[in-house]
Amino acid sequence: MEQNDLSKNEFIREKIKNKPLNKKRTLMKLAASAACGLVFAGVACLVFALVLPHIVKQMPQDGQTADSQQLETESTQVDEAPAQPPQDGTVSGDTAPENGDVQTGITLEDYQELQNQLYTIGIVANKSIVTVTSVVDDIDIFNNPYETQGQGSGVIIADNGSEYLILTEQKVVQKAKEIRVTFIDDSIAPATVQKSDYNTGLTVLSVDKEPLSDATKNVIATATFGNSNMVQNGAMVIALGSPLGTNYSILTGNITSKNNTITTEDHNYSVFTTDMLASENGSGILINVQGEVVGIIMQEYSVKASPNTLTAVALSELTPVIDMLCSGMDIPYIGLHVSTVTEKIADTYDIPKGVYIRSVSMDSPAMEAGLQSGDVIVKMAGSKVSTESAYSSRLLELTPEDTVKITVKRRGANGYSDVTFDVQVGVLQ
Repeated sequence: MEQNDLSKNEFIREKIKNKPLNKKRTLMKLAASAACGLVFAGVACLVFALVLPHIVKQMPQDGQTADSQQLETESTQVDEAPAQPPQDGTVSGDTAPENGDVQTGITLEDYQELQNQLYTIGIVANKSIVTVTSVVDDIDIFNNPYETQGQGSGVIIADNGSEYLILTEQKVVQKAKEIRVTFIDDSIAPATVQKSDYNTGLTVLSVDKEPLSDATKNVIATATFGNSNMVQNGAMVIALGSPLGTNYSILTGNITSKNNTITTEDHNYSVFTTDMLASENGSGILINVQGEVVGIIMQEYSVKASPNTLTAVALSELTPVIDMLCSGMDIPYIGLHVSTVTEKIADTYDIPKGVYIRSVSMDSPAMEAGLQSGDVIVKMAGSKVSTESAYSSRLLELTPEDTVKITVKRRGANGYSDVTFDVQVGVLQ
């Protein structure tokens, strides 16, 4: 029985042998592995060759460090990132606030500094400003004589060596029996009328320099004239004199319009309007940020709907008249209100090109000679004139009591025909 049991379990005691090694198969596997390695190496070399140029481009160049490259990357990220509102209370002009308020990008301190600079310019320019006081005899309702005083501002425009010449408005000194000028240091000197232009309402006064002290001469200054033709809408300007009725005031503001024009007898002038307020009787000058005079404050030329808006006549257009007044010359006068007939107007209304006479002043030399409204001036003193500025310039070259030939085109039953008139130049009183 025991022998039978051993026979039955004989398989348990069998020895398991390893499978014989197949050399051929092993060699084939090694060859395959080697081939795969070669293929991988080739692909790696190819990829490296393709990527290397791009890596070189990204590497720091000469003079550029890795830190600067990082800063450029961060700067690009900042530029691409949404703008964030600053934390110091200022707002960039490119940032649109949610409440719709317009942001200037400057602080209140910046604005105050700007105002301080403008006031400094005004303080320096005030050295040429004077107070003009006139004494006028009058009679009350009981026929009792008494004196009244008028006051306005003026500006020192010239120093001819022996006199200071001061420009002011004619209404300030009209019918005055005595005129006094007060300089910025409160010294007072008598003044006389050099010459007046009743058309523009300007007067030039003269003050003898001899009685003035050296201290006064050293503290006052002559105004510098600027080119008012260069003034643009929105330009910052400073008003000096007495725009609000108090002398030596300094107002700052901006030009809101330079397109308005006033038509006076024989001349048209450009008018500056501003965003500043002024008295209806205000006077003075308008200067630019260089301290140069660019306008003469004349409130009678303000828009009727806004009589308290500060208004100034462009200086450059007044300069020829001012020069003549300083020289003691009378301003030639004919008495016409004119405008230019442009090519567009000529085509639209079938009017000859030239200087259109809008109206003729009563009892003027032009009326006495026979000129009429509706006539178109084409020639004056032997020269062609095609614009109102050419007409004005030609007139200022004449002398009162001269006789000038003016040729106009006058409309008749058969159209326009040339008519020539002899006009004796006068002086407006």
